[in-house]
Amino acid sequence: MRKKVAFYTLGCKLNFSETSTIARNFKDEGFDRVEFHDKADIYVINTCSVTENADKRFKTIVKQAQKLNPDAFVAAIGCYAQLKPQELADVDGVDLVLGATEKFKITDYINDLSKNDFGEVHSCEIEEADFYVGSYSIGDRTRAFLKVQDGCDYKCTYCTIPLARGISRSDTLNNVLNNAKEISKQDIKEIVLTGVNIGDYGKGEFGNKKHEHTFLDLVKELDKVEGIERLRISSIEPNLLKNETIDFVSKSNTFVPHFHIPLQSGSNKILKLMRRRYMRELYIDRVAKIKEVMPHACIGVDVIVGFPGETDELFLETYNFLNELDISYLHVFTYSERDNTLAANMDGVVPKRVRAKRSKMLRGLSAKKRRAFYESQLDTTRKVLFESENKEGYIQGFTGNYVKVKAPWNPELVNTIHEVSLTKIDDDGLVRLEFLNEMVS
Repeated sequence: MRKKVAFYTLGCKLNFSETSTIARNFKDEGFDRVEFHDKADIYVINTCSVTENADKRFKTIVKQAQKLNPDAFVAAIGCYAQLKPQELADVDGVDLVLGATEKFKITDYINDLSKNDFGEVHSCEIEEADFYVGSYSIGDRTRAFLKVQDGCDYKCTYCTIPLARGISRSDTLNNVLNNAKEISKQDIKEIVLTGVNIGDYGKGEFGNKKHEHTFLDLVKELDKVEGIERLRISSIEPNLLKNETIDFVSKSNTFVPHFHIPLQSGSNKILKLMRRRYMRELYIDRVAKIKEVMPHACIGVDVIVGFPGETDELFLETYNFLNELDISYLHVFTYSERDNTLAANMDGVVPKRVRAKRSKMLRGLSAKKRRAFYESQLDTTRKVLFESENKEGYIQGFTGNYVKVKAPWNPELVNTIHEVSLTKIDDDGLVRLEFLNEMVS
């Protein structure tokens, strides 16, 4: 009997790409992958530690696994497993905890799958995480997450990612291109480039700071890969998003006009406290440049509320800054204290109820911004890639510039690209469409 393995992934697109690669390793070792809600012999939980909430969810997920199969072997990997391995090992039901380098060799640590009396920990010092493991996700038929870079050399005062993932290092250009070609053979239409700090692409292994290739080199070469309809840049720091890259995307056949650019605060005072590598003026410049060459581009923004020292006045500075900026939506994060970060010991702690109130205000602003962006796209012609799920009688999809659309369910539309006219915004906030011609691809 072949053993069954199930995976649960918390956190970012990078985690999803790594889970997918680790799952393929299990398959090579003779395991069958099943869904997490099915009975399995081993459950692997890929953890995140960006927010307090992700930490709390871990225990709930372990309980779910135990309910499905009390005898199952439970392994924890990922960022939280690197930062607080013993804390995870102490959770009832956890058998194995692997750190940043060990997670890619998980099958080497699994013997007879018998339950351990105590969680076993194998976790390196993060300085040892100096090699690169490429990965990509295949699961959702319409898009794949392709990891091109890992780790971060930035020292933002709120962030644990350098402690969890180590120094900035990149895959070779050849490896990335080969992975992209592998993905293209799977009839996947869209690749999303992912990493911790992808604009820093080019730094080699073992802390080699010399850039053999730049992010622009990567973008240009990926644009030549045959069989991929769309390439999307997931998230890139404003100081690393260069004019040359923006100009290239604007003329590219495959890169879509969608940028996600972390801001974190619209106040220069808070940006300095966060030790970000830019001021708000640079952010204004990046948005203006994108809109100059791609007026229809979608721009998403990460922002943190409730950072220590954020007074009402400084929060309003951020709110007004975002309100006036020509952006399309926000990802709002409520600041939470993380161990071993400078921000955790800063003065000016913002009460949690105030953080929650500010978060709600920015989420409201995000809804307004998204609505305005969608309205600006009505009566335009766009290409839509349709998703695979039937959602209450509708099929959903995304335009290249990230407008979420809906049409009556038709299984023949799944994983196809069609040219459409965007007609109106429905009550649920999604955009209705009219088909203009036969399938594009």
